[in-house]
Amino acid sequence: MTNSLEDKIKGTCHEVKGAIKEEAGKLTNNCCLENQGKAEKLAGKAQCLVGDAKQIVAKAADLLASKKD
Repeated sequence: MTNSLEDKIKGTCHEVKGAIKEEAGKLTNNCCLENQGKAEKLAGKAQCLVGDAKQIVAKAADLLASKKD
């Protein structure tokens, strides 16, 4: 598995866990848990973006390498 795909998968997992925590916090009126969920969702989104960036860089590097030949 490539690093970019791994980042996207882990990021998506964090987004889902964060959404669950956020909803659990809302249901139990626990603002701390709700905020933790929001933070984890944002961290997951950031990790997905890192995966996207790695994929773009890898494609650019491949393109540059093919132009050298």
